[in-house]
Amino acid sequence: MNEAKNTTTGGSCQPLRIFLVEDSIDVRDLMIENLAMIPGVVVAGVSESETDALNQLNSIACDILIVDIQLKKGNGINLLRQLSGKRDYDPLKIICSNNATEVFRRVGRQYGVNHFFDKTSEFPQLFELVRELSLAHVECRSQD
Repeated sequence: MNEAKNTTTGGSCQPLRIFLVEDSIDVRDLMIENLAMIPGVVVAGVSESETDALNQLNSIACDILIVDIQLKKGNGINLLRQLSGKRDYDPLKIICSNNATEVFRRVGRQYGVNHFFDKTSEFPQLFELVRELSLAHVECRSQD
């Protein structure tokens, strides 16, 4: 599955590109809808499985990777492990999962996860982080 929504309002700045790995259609649609409301953000790609995400990420550039742990096929931790070996690939990595145990947080950090959000209660914090990153991205690009 590959959807893209551009929420930029013009100008010469490149949008902040997000790749979302989430197998729940309802959660994925909710996340895409909320991300689309953030100026300067584009959902560059989505996937619901580990293998599909890995294949897409070989050809789609992104600035932020948002990953769920449990997927219909494979899991987000294995995806992060496979991506951690790629030296030329280093987006900001975020886990958004209902498996918010300390074990998963620790393993996520091992594979370069910068932020961990519990999707049962921390969606607002996730979207606020993306909003802040988008503002910083636009400011950084405007100084170039």
